[in-house]
Order: sequence, then structure tokens, then C-alpha cells
Amino acid sequence: MNNLLDEDRVRRTVQYVVAAGRHDGPAILAHFRQLLKLELARRTATIESATPLPADVRVAVEAGLTRLYGPGLSTALADRPALIGGLRIQVGWDVYDDSVRARLDTLQKSF
Repeated sequence: MNNLLDEDRVRRTVQYVVAAGRHDGPAILAHFRQLLKLELARRTATIESATPLPADVRVAVEAGLTRLYGPGLSTALADRPALIGGLRIQVGWDVYDDSVRARLDTLQKSF
């Protein structure tokens, strides 16, 4: 059995908790909901760049993220001119910021 999250597995888990009829079922389901949110965030990558990425660069970045995080990672692209240049990538709580803006902020803090 794989470790990927899918709608059927979620449905079966919720049905199991409800069918068990435990008095702490709502608390269990609330905790399960939080775990689902964290898992979905871990499986979603946001790639930000100052300008639209060329297709070959986008494919290379997505391939690198798949190597790091495994298959099934969904990606969203966003243009953020405030970055000035470079990329900022967020996958769940992991942030990779190699933008010019981040470098300037780091330089400013060092003074």
C-alpha cells in the first residue's frame, strides 16, 4: 500500500471513526482534519519568480522538486515582480528563497 493521500482513504477513515461511535470522535476528526491540511500543504509547491518562467526552466524546477519530495506534488506558478530576480519556492513549511529581494534583505540586516 502506498503512502499517498487520496479521497477514498480519507472517506474510509472518517467512516471508521464515525462508525466506532466513540465519545471523542469529534476531537479525533478535528485532529485528522488538521493532519489533512498539513499533508495537502506538504504536497503543494508554490514557485514564484519576478518574470514568467520559460517552459524549460519550469520543467527543470518541477523535476527537481519531484526528486526531493516524490511524485504527486502539485505546483502553482506565480509572478512576483517584487522579487526583482531569482526564485522563491515554498513546499509546505519549506521555503527556498534565492531571490534578489531576499539577498538584499539579508545584506541590509547585516549592516
